[in-house]
Amino acid sequence: MENFRLKVFRTVAEKLSFREAAEALLLTQPAVTLQIKALEEELAIRLFDRSGSRIVLTEAGRRLLKHANKLASLAKEADRDLAELRGVESGTLHIGASTTIAQYFLPRLLGEFGRLNPRTSVSVVSGNTTEIVEALVKGTIALGLVEGPALRRGIRVEPFLADEIVMILPALHEWVGQIVPKDQLSREPLIFREKGSGTRHVVESALRRANIPLKKLHIAMELDSTEAIKEVIEAGLGVGFVSARAIQKELKLGILREGSVEGLRIERNFSIIRLPGAQASGLAGAFLQYLRDVCERSALRTRPVR
Repeated sequence: MENFRLKVFRTVAEKLSFREAAEALLLTQPAVTLQIKALEEELAIRLFDRSGSRIVLTEAGRRLLKHANKLASLAKEADRDLAELRGVESGTLHIGASTTIAQYFLPRLLGEFGRLNPRTSVSVVSGNTTEIVEALVKGTIALGLVEGPALRRGIRVEPFLADEIVMILPALHEWVGQIVPKDQLSREPLIFREKGSGTRHVVESALRRANIPLKKLHIAMELDSTEAIKEVIEAGLGVGFVSARAIQKELKLGILREGSVEGLRIERNFSIIRLPGAQASGLAGAFLQYLRDVCERSALRTRPVR
């Protein structure tokens, strides 16, 4: 029910980044830029100042954001008010997903769910695991899909997808084709996800289990998305750790290579998180059951983490 351009505007205003807004909305960055440009042309006023390295809201942007938030809240209230009359097969599903899941897994899942439930729409909040847990607690979303442990009491956690995190290298790196001794990992600049990321937590835990001291590692950069990490490593600025499922295209093209560290294997389970209490109902319950069905009938079945 919310105007799409205003939804894009609100997301950019919240993230203050066209790239992060594109990830949250499951759009391309040019599409987000086009929507903002069209809105500014429609209103005949600039909403963002793009002169510096980061964008900031103009005074007009700050004023519009107040009204846009009110309209979004009113649209949600109207949707909730009509939900009982529409039933499970229609309405808006509000979910959250960690960045890797949102970018590499969720589009396919939502595509099939949408075909099975054509009268539904989906609102997705994207962020790191900590941010998705907070959104769940605040009631912004009904379900969350996260990459790392929830690390908060009172959250129901259900594994639904197995994943492996691998070390990635520039195509011509000297470690390509080698098993790197553990004590050599400190020689290279490491590109990590930001603190609060599920991937970051899982990688650090695995390094500790492999007796690789974190204090001796050279963490050269902390970035907030897998795509950013891949681009930095492709440029030869270090090595890093990402989901194996996120680099299939780059491996085929030969622009990145997978590395191996002695005694280090990083596996995890992606998880569904929800608040305790009664069984999920409505669209949230339908989507939860859909995820369980997918895991039962396909290769997405969860494997025990070794």
